[in-house]
Amino acid sequence: MGLIRSQPLVFNGLILNEFELNRSTPIYGRYPMELSASIFKAYDIRGVIDKTLDPSIARLIGQSFGSAIRELGENTCVVGRDGRLSGPSLMQGLTEGLLSVGVNVIDLGVVATPMVYFGTNIAINGQQAKSGIMITGSHNPPDYNGFKMVLGGAAIYGDQIQALRERIIQKQFATGAGTRSEYNIFPEYLQRIVGDIKLSRKMKIAVDCGNGVGGAFAGRLFRELGCEVEELFCEVDGTFPNHHPDPAHIENLQDLIKNLQTTDNELGLAFDGDADRLGVVTKDGQVIFPDRQMMLFAKDVLSRNPGAQIIYDVKCTRNLATYIKEAGGEPLMWKTGHSLVKAKLKETGAPLAGEMSGHIFFKDRWYGFDDGLYTGARLLEILSSAQDPNATLNNLPNATCTPELQMPCAEGEAFTLLEKIKANAKFPSAESINTIDGVRVEYADGFGLARPSNTTPIVVMRFEADNQAAIERIQNEFKQAFLSIKPEAKLPF
Repeated sequence: MGLIRSQPLVFNGLILNEFELNRSTPIYGRYPMELSASIFKAYDIRGVIDKTLDPSIARLIGQSFGSAIRELGENTCVVGRDGRLSGPSLMQGLTEGLLSVGVNVIDLGVVATPMVYFGTNIAINGQQAKSGIMITGSHNPPDYNGFKMVLGGAAIYGDQIQALRERIIQKQFATGAGTRSEYNIFPEYLQRIVGDIKLSRKMKIAVDCGNGVGGAFAGRLFRELGCEVEELFCEVDGTFPNHHPDPAHIENLQDLIKNLQTTDNELGLAFDGDADRLGVVTKDGQVIFPDRQMMLFAKDVLSRNPGAQIIYDVKCTRNLATYIKEAGGEPLMWKTGHSLVKAKLKETGAPLAGEMSGHIFFKDRWYGFDDGLYTGARLLEILSSAQDPNATLNNLPNATCTPELQMPCAEGEAFTLLEKIKANAKFPSAESINTIDGVRVEYADGFGLARPSNTTPIVVMRFEADNQAAIERIQNEFKQAFLSIKPEAKLPF
């Protein structure tokens, strides 16, 4: 149902209309919040509620993003939110901003992030929205929230996100009067997956959503695919009372591991706060990290797309490239960051991409966006035809590796350090050095990676080798490289 716009009212200098006034409380606090540069990140917009982000900021983002939509000659945007407590008020602010610049808003309500992406790939009530915004804090603490955006069918990042900020500062907004409608997208999303995925047999699985928004959908989806599902922490609760919804960290998978050890469930799937990433646990409690999951997906995709490129980020195991080659594909290493990988996928036409954080992107049979729920379904399809899913997963090539190690830096210092290392790279026993994202140094028996984080002021490091002695040798070369440009550096190993 569209809005009926009447004479606007002014509240603390901001124009309001019936959209806000029909709510039980006004969306703005006593004063509009000052715009902070810190919320405009590399891949999205993210801030702390009532410190750097509130509905008045959401409104400005809506005006800016909506104006960018209008410049493309379009006028429709799908929006959704996760289960965080700040979601409804941010949605109000964002919607008002979009409407005020002449953009029609299709409100999907409480959804997983992939459902917003899905909404930009299908016609809804005769309207094709190529742009969408998901209000989500993803795996951040409860007091965070933010915006993941698709503009004109493409993920935006870097300079494009900074351009949104600049447009707000300059107040370069379009004018107009959009309409608002609501749409329940889950039935269509569900049918699209159920129509695509065919399991060879029924599987018994446990699903842990960590009280993130995926909990509203995961059980139904996997049951419709023919699974018996035990749900852990699938009640959507923006305070995340049980454990943090981030399957990239093993401590958040302990409940799932325990469940598999004490029941007859044969596989565990875990999702992050907005369900665009997947975690996988085997029957015997092993965590199958995304770079090993990618081996299975690559083999499957290459069976239908022989010789195709498979994209993965610089954090992934070196075993993945070998596996892709053996399966008849062409491995392509790329920069870390879900928006960057998504853009590369679109540029190359590759049928599959993935990154170590858990974002997996299927273009084969799907749309090319990262979707934890769909990825889980694809995994079940592959494993349901295996005699022993546990063995299939555990037999994937593995290596001795470190977790992600972090070296705190001053703001901006991480980038400076890595530029200096690139310019004076001395790694005596290296075979090759890749500098597409930080420095990844390849050795005959392993690799070392150091890259500046795009989200926090740290250098991220990761090491992998045939054995622990090789890891220590590689780490020592990295230590010498850092100490040569910053003698006081405190390395995380």
